[in-house]
Amino acid sequence: MAYTVLVVDDSTFFRRRVKQILEQDPSLTVVGEAKNGQEAINQVLLLKPDVVTMDIEMPVMDGITAVKCIMARNPLPIMMFSSLSVEGAQATLDALDAGALDFLPKNFFDIATNRQEAVALLQARVKALCPGKVARIPAGKSRTSGLIAPSRGEAVRGLGPYSRAESKLPSPLEEKTYAGTKKVRKKYRCLAIGTSTGGPVALQEILIALPENFPYPIILVQHMPGTFTRAFAERLNKACNISVKEAQNGETLISGTAYLAPGGRQMLVEGSINNARLKIVDAERYPDMTYKPSVDVTFGSVAQVFSGEVLGIILTGMGLDGREGCRLLKDKGARIWAQDEESSVVYGMPQAVTTANIAEENIALGDIAKSIRNEMAS
Repeated sequence: MAYTVLVVDDSTFFRRRVKQILEQDPSLTVVGEAKNGQEAINQVLLLKPDVVTMDIEMPVMDGITAVKCIMARNPLPIMMFSSLSVEGAQATLDALDAGALDFLPKNFFDIATNRQEAVALLQARVKALCPGKVARIPAGKSRTSGLIAPSRGEAVRGLGPYSRAESKLPSPLEEKTYAGTKKVRKKYRCLAIGTSTGGPVALQEILIALPENFPYPIILVQHMPGTFTRAFAERLNKACNISVKEAQNGETLISGTAYLAPGGRQMLVEGSINNARLKIVDAERYPDMTYKPSVDVTFGSVAQVFSGEVLGIILTGMGLDGREGCRLLKDKGARIWAQDEESSVVYGMPQAVTTANIAEENIALGDIAKSIRNEMAS
């Protein structure tokens, strides 16, 4: 049985193109089309599609408003199409805040080397959101904790529908037990996090809960276009107690700051363990790497500089990126965690490190921040 898709866009040509591409895959069927947000709401109620692709700018009702209405009435996976402009980045982040799970540039050929790759990309991203592959969305709730979050110092409320009740954590001076295995406290110099689909919301939920005096630098790799990462970093910076910034070439890593890899390029850590700095290079330096930025590239360089004094975490995302970088870290003695399947939008990346026996723990998104605070207490 094929998965069903509703295509929403005010352009007849674009709707037709998306339909033709999706239906080249026998597991996907476009069951309906809508030319504005209001029609999309009506079609969702009538057709009950498995996935919706949604434009942002449309007459009558825009895509962001439509996402909010759909997620309030009949929540289901939604993928946004957006422009690669700065304005498009802001609108896309707003759509994710409203409950959309993923996004692609409206001209998705811009992020592919050829037509065949672009077709496969769109099909794969839609299928990744299909039932059975995406985390369950509770009725009446979105999968977001809110990308427009409180400013620094304000109380944080409702860290998302998947947050679990507070549980008693061991004292920082105690040994901790994970999955029945007792482990002693280890020394850290860096926290490294890699993610893709569903990552913007997951990263915010974690970073917003870290204290301003977090004792280590944080390396972030999120699969995202180049025009999006600065806007995303700025939004996180406004929401979090720690500092968050788009990484710049040559800057020295400092504690309590999170460095987001620039989209469309590769980020490496170089120097020494006591004087680590960032190196941002053109993606062409790594022609075999599909992802720009790549978790494998960054994590591999982190392993070279910080050896085993790293906590590496792989969050929700499609594909295998991060597995080999985590393997290099683990071989150096680093500790590796992965987000659990239930709270992942797409379990691909966490599953890759888990099935390869690299991840020591699978942790629910709502528990990751407090686990980090406990594990890395100085």
